[in-house]
Amino acid sequence: MAAPICVARIGAAHGVRGAVKLWTFTQDPFAVKAYGPLTTKDGARQFEVTQAREAKDHLVATLKGVTTREEAERLNGLELYVARETLPATDEDEYYHADLIGLAAMTTADAPLGRVVAIHNFGAGDIIEIAPPHGATILLPFTNAVVPTVDVAGGRVVIELPAEIDGDDPP
Repeated sequence: MAAPICVARIGAAHGVRGAVKLWTFTQDPFAVKAYGPLTTKDGARQFEVTQAREAKDHLVATLKGVTTREEAERLNGLELYVARETLPATDEDEYYHADLIGLAAMTTADAPLGRVVAIHNFGAGDIIEIAPPHGATILLPFTNAVVPTVDVAGGRVVIELPAEIDGDDPP
């Protein structure tokens, strides 16, 4: 069975009746309501979004059974997951970020760089993290210029290294 996919993260409590700020990682933010119960990564807890409304950069959501601010505060930072098979199928040129974890990372010259270990987003866009066989991980912007090819079926991503990393700095 495929690993569960993180579709949302609970933020701070909102108000006094148990609502929470909810950051979603789905194309349609309200899709989290359609996936049924959302679970923690280990599957030990499950939550159902009963109501949601749009806020500036997140949703304000009510979760079934969470009725007080104190209960909502205890959920801050919790990531919510769904089973992979619950999500819509991807088109030929589409993929979920989770599909990239573990793929081989190669340069445009077909030299191995390492493996994709994570896709991050700290607010300014996606970042791909690559772990080489030795040394520190490499963090690069996940853009079409830096990652021109994603081949999930072939098990690899192609990385166009910036000059300061690949040693081709002009004199």
